[in-house]
Amino acid sequence: MVRTFRNYHRSLAIIMALPLGVTILTGLGYTIFADWLHWDGIGEVLLGLHTGELLGLENIYPVLNGLGAIGLVVTGIVMTKLTKTRRKSPV
Repeated sequence: MVRTFRNYHRSLAIIMALPLGVTILTGLGYTIFADWLHWDGIGEVLLGLHTGELLGLENIYPVLNGLGAIGLVVTGIVMTKLTKTRRKSPV
């Protein structure tokens, strides 16, 4: 079972690397450029990328990002065997 989740996790990580990376980098960039440096022009572009608005995906992009992140967390937890019940060994 762990092997199956490892395969799902690996595939999902490859698929989600770009969207999550873009979300992380644009969120960080927006904070630096718009809030700290007050460069609003760059901040608007970064915010458009961050929300998927520039790609026309503003309604579905956050949902897909969230579902992908949840999938990575769930498969990661299963692989760590934290959910497995342990038997007490007879002493």
